[in-house]
Amino acid sequence: MGVATATVRAVNGLTARWAGASEGGTVFSAAGVWPLLAHLADGAEGAARAELSEALGLLAGQAAAAARELLAAMGTVRGLDTALGLWTKRTLELRQEWEAGLPADAHGVLTGDPVADHGALDAWAVKRTGGLIDRMPVKLTEDTQMVLASALAMRTRWLSPFHEVELHTAYEPWATRPRLGLRRSSTVLDRVGVAETPGGYVTELKVLGNDALDVHLLLGEEGMQPGQVLGAGVDLLAGRCAVVPGPRLPFGNVGPGLRVERVRRTRPRPPSLEVTTVAYDVNASHDLLQLHRLFGLTAARDTSRGHFPGISGFPLGIGSAEQTTMAKFGALGFEAAAVTTFGAVGAGIPDLRYVSTRISAAFDRPFGFLALHRHTRLVLTAGWVTDPLPAPEYDEDEEW
Repeated sequence: MGVATATVRAVNGLTARWAGASEGGTVFSAAGVWPLLAHLADGAEGAARAELSEALGLLAGQAAAAARELLAAMGTVRGLDTALGLWTKRTLELRQEWEAGLPADAHGVLTGDPVADHGALDAWAVKRTGGLIDRMPVKLTEDTQMVLASALAMRTRWLSPFHEVELHTAYEPWATRPRLGLRRSSTVLDRVGVAETPGGYVTELKVLGNDALDVHLLLGEEGMQPGQVLGAGVDLLAGRCAVVPGPRLPFGNVGPGLRVERVRRTRPRPPSLEVTTVAYDVNASHDLLQLHRLFGLTAARDTSRGHFPGISGFPLGIGSAEQTTMAKFGALGFEAAAVTTFGAVGAGIPDLRYVSTRISAAFDRPFGFLALHRHTRLVLTAGWVTDPLPAPEYDEDEEW
């Protein structure tokens, strides 16, 4: 996937800032919002243009080209589907130059019938996410002149699958009922590491998928906030914090949820990395206008005047901005999707004679995750896990 480093840095920067404004269990996709903000910035003027440029982390004049490059690059990645869509009322005349910057097949029509229009938009969301999201997060009113939307869907299978187990944890909120744990063993020790970050120590585990789509699990020190942990994860991707990888870790409790020890074996074995985590299925809906400063929409949400003369001669303001997102982490793989819209209005005693090293990593209390493209390090979705999936019920004689 060929995309400019500056664009990756800008999208991941928005991911980190959004994480800092998040609370509780959630999932979100800055990569789903950023191209839409870029196209809005391209047609904006005045305060709206300045605010959007600041939120993008890129000059407004460069934003639309960067968004086109980003969407085109993501479209070349197997396991990753992206799309951009535009719907307008027939009476809304668009600036030819602005419309030409969108995909050729992106433009649809709003008929003015809310039921029919929502049905068409929902069908687009289903098609573009492979059914992971079944409804377009948009409020249609008689004043809605235009809907600008993006869809992102990611699916990957683990190169090394997990085994399902019942989770055993001292974290009381998760110990109140059986949780679906995931466990696997590997001899590749550098998949885990510890970093000292401004907010505290963070343990990072890289779970590699096929097609270069990976998920990084992030466990911070107890008391660290989601924004601190996820922001640290973005810093690690950018190389702003040094990570001590598994092979270089000393013995003992060396990081959050991480222990290195010598263990006796019945036969010679290489050092091992034993990972325990949880299966999760997280869904979230976001009203982006509630975080209007974060997304550069403060001025644009003022619908008493127009802010986008580069889009249309008709005065437009942002009446709604929403995202629906999901992420599912299981024994065999990961899938995530996001649909984002802007509405413009007026994770016996044996003979133990051999000694080996074992690294144990346990993500058994709330943690963060970043789903990303391995080579560019572009974060596609991010989230915080607070409520793992329950363990399925088994007969007493049945084994996991």
